[in-house]
Amino acid sequence: MLRVIPDGLDHQPLTTESTAMPAPPTMRVDACSVAAPGQSDNEDQIFQYGNLVGVLDGATAPVGFDSGCVHGPAWYVRRLAARIGLAAADAPTAPLAGLLAAAIQAVRDDHGGRCDLAHPGTPSSTVSLLRCSGGHLDYLVLCDSPLVFGSDGEVGVVADDRLAVAMARQPDRHRSDGPNDQQASYRRAVRWQRQHTNQPAGYWVAAADPAAADRALCGTLPLTGPGRIVRAALLSDGASRAVEQFELFDWAGLLDLLGTAGPAELIRRVRAAECAVDHAGRAPRHKQHDDATAVFCLFDGG
Repeated sequence: MLRVIPDGLDHQPLTTESTAMPAPPTMRVDACSVAAPGQSDNEDQIFQYGNLVGVLDGATAPVGFDSGCVHGPAWYVRRLAARIGLAAADAPTAPLAGLLAAAIQAVRDDHGGRCDLAHPGTPSSTVSLLRCSGGHLDYLVLCDSPLVFGSDGEVGVVADDRLAVAMARQPDRHRSDGPNDQQASYRRAVRWQRQHTNQPAGYWVAAADPAAADRALCGTLPLTGPGRIVRAALLSDGASRAVEQFELFDWAGLLDLLGTAGPAELIRRVRAAECAVDHAGRAPRHKQHDDATAVFCLFDGG
């Protein structure tokens, strides 16, 4: 889903009396990332390299399934974040998809030839990136870590729903298996998901194939003029479930909360909702708890 705020093509020219160009917008960042309760490793990753900020959400290794790799998702997201930073340092104005492709290739080399990188369970991660570039904002979203952005009175979302669409096509997802329903359904879902990972008819995620970067949702938003972006949020699905699963508020309400109380408060409310579901004896739509990450960006000037 993508709704883009008007890009301000009706800018008025500067008058002849103007003697100085306005200062370019600046970005202020507030962020929080918390591991799922009871988990020692946080498989989410936040990073900021100058005017580039990002959120990665590593795919948790399914219990009882091989990955073909000696590394885990926490290793993968930390490596990928570092490699994105190095790629950005080498080519600070390159398209975000190009930076991501270079980083995926570099992490592929970091495996050191010890892993089966063609294995469908090889470590992987969602990617959500924002880069403040003068008078505009570049973005990239790959898999289910959405970007929310707002101007004065307008809110939009960039959400890659191809994973959800692929899983909804699972032919036997409602099949009953008697007393072992939950485990059997889980194993079927994992097998189905792996068959559709980084496939044209499936969904795309950062893993071992740099070509996945070309399948990301990319674009540019204005930071100056009418309709300029004044705030944005990058979220792992452990934080976006506040809207998408628990319906605690809408996207505008989420941005308002991040601006007034901060990312840590958003995650606190998600944890409270998760526990309320558990206490009510209702099974959560997905796993009960997940690593949760939120990055809130404010843009001054413009």
